Amino acid sequence: MRSDRNGARSIFINGGSEGHINPTIGVVQELVSRGEEVVYFCIEAFRERMEKTGASVRTFDGQKFIQAFISGGRNYLLQRVSGLLLTADIVIPSVLEQIQGEHFDYIIHDSMFGCGRMLAQILKLPAISSCTSFAQTEESFDTIMAQSLTDAPAEIMKPINDKFQTLTVIIKEKYGAEIHSPYEVFCNPAPLTIVYTTRELQPSGEAFDTTYKFVGPSITARLTQAHFDFTAIKGTHPIYISLGTVFNQASDFYKLCFEAFGNSEHTIVMAIGDRVRISDLGKIPGNFIVDQYVPQTDVLQYAKLFITHGGMNSTHEGLYYGVPLIVIPQSADQPIIAEQVAKAGAGLKLQMQGLTVEELRDAVDHVLSRPSFKEAVTNIGKSLREAGGYHQAVEEIFEFMSR
Repeated sequence: MRSDRNGARSIFINGGSEGHINPTIGVVQELVSRGEEVVYFCIEAFRERMEKTGASVRTFDGQKFIQAFISGGRNYLLQRVSGLLLTADIVIPSVLEQIQGEHFDYIIHDSMFGCGRMLAQILKLPAISSCTSFAQTEESFDTIMAQSLTDAPAEIMKPINDKFQTLTVIIKEKYGAEIHSPYEVFCNPAPLTIVYTTRELQPSGEAFDTTYKFVGPSITARLTQAHFDFTAIKGTHPIYISLGTVFNQASDFYKLCFEAFGNSEHTIVMAIGDRVRISDLGKIPGNFIVDQYVPQTDVLQYAKLFITHGGMNSTHEGLYYGVPLIVIPQSADQPIIAEQVAKAGAGLKLQMQGLTVEELRDAVDHVLSRPSFKEAVTNIGKSLREAGGYHQAVEEIFEFMSR
């Protein structure tokens, strides 16, 4: 590690969800501690969390941002791409107004939200992409795009395509940013991309050139620490159950867990989020600790098994601490993540639809009774820890900027 350079000023653009924000906490803290000045744009909900990193936080309207994104349509990938373009009018004027007259040396932007590539063009800054999901090559993205089009009749696709073309023209006229492909909008490619996994876990890891730096998960103690009584789980090696922060309206699933593991020999810690009331779940078995939030990275250090929705952050946190997984994907890239976990021998994938008590119980027994799962996950955890996380991310950023 070399000595720090003279601090530079960076602007960090991010969207508005836990999964995209949390991996950047350690990166920003590390940049600030090494003398960089960071101006961080996000939605108001994450202001406090990001201010604790030492960044100067500025916000744009989260409600308008979501509404603009959703108004593009949800049925086809190209509609989602247009939705991202529709957020430009929410994000770009707001950012430009709030940084007027200020100087920046480089921009770091989320790989998906926040119009990062467009802002890098407008501001003429060296750009770094922060990729909190698996990375995508242009070829793999185009393949997915083509698949989504083959299922659609031409009369449906023509207006969707026209809308995308019109939006690119409007954005060029308004902001001077050029858009050459849907891939540029959806994946915000940059001369340096930081990916928070390892090349081994990344699907088709060998397809990515050296501008992609796989730094492993960027794990910091969550700055929103929940009150949690650790004495209740010390020495018990609990099973930890959580469906993350977005797709967690799952009362039926939580009750299914009561049925599967209530009054068994396992201690169960279950985080249900804020969309389900604990009182709606009925009688809680004595071996269950149920809360809306638990300090996940802390609990995982005790756990023997993690039943998860398979979000990128949760999955990597489980693997990082050497905990085998049962992945029940809910949405987005979670089915792909679940497949990678199963392929690596680190856990099993189940379907939420039609899931039975027996199926869940059998899966848990299977994973806990076979040493191969624990062995695989121990090796993966080691490789994730050795990848360097946010320390390595900042080394890569400094290396890039020195060129």
